[in-house]
Amino acid sequence: MSIHIKATKRDVKGTSASRRLRRAGSVPGVIYGGDSPAIPLLFDYKELFMEFRHEAFHASVLKIEIDGKKEDVLLRDYQLHPVRNTIQHVDFQRVSASEKIHVKVPFHFINAETSPGVKTGGGAVAHIMNEAEVSCIAKNLPEFIEVDLGALEAGQSIHLSEIKLPEGVEFVQLAHGSDLAVSSINKPRGASADTTAAPVAPAAEEESADDAE
Repeated sequence: MSIHIKATKRDVKGTSASRRLRRAGSVPGVIYGGDSPAIPLLFDYKELFMEFRHEAFHASVLKIEIDGKKEDVLLRDYQLHPVRNTIQHVDFQRVSASEKIHVKVPFHFINAETSPGVKTGGGAVAHIMNEAEVSCIAKNLPEFIEVDLGALEAGQSIHLSEIKLPEGVEFVQLAHGSDLAVSSINKPRGASADTTAAPVAPAAEEESADDAE
């Protein structure tokens, strides 16, 4: 999924100026990084929001067009209004085609309902992590990472080292020796306890009756 947004250079700065721009339907922002200086930008709120609401906008290499010139960027930060939840400011970082980037990518969990731990074991899926930081060059950055839970039994977990990644992509946590659990299937409540009473052998029952007589 390729996301393309347009921006114009912003001449005015300051808190008061930003308020005026927002009231006029614009969102202030900035682009920085690489060998070029930081540039204050201005976005149309409606156009920005239409892309901002997509998951890929937060974990993909985007294209920003500024006065006809396109640049590859990543969304690095944003501010939302504490009450209205509207976009107040956005920060983008330029990316190089040859340098590795670190980006948090969301997990998409599949086959949980057909896993033995859920289908026959009666377990419940618990997502321990919903995203993880990866390292790769820009062209290899995935929009999401699939986590296949189809083989999990109740009481089992899947870790970062067990997840298949696209070529050229690696988990930052694994590179630092931390093989974190991503998801697990919890056993049904009471599954570990033996709640069924053992049947009394017939011979034992007869002996008890004889003793009573």
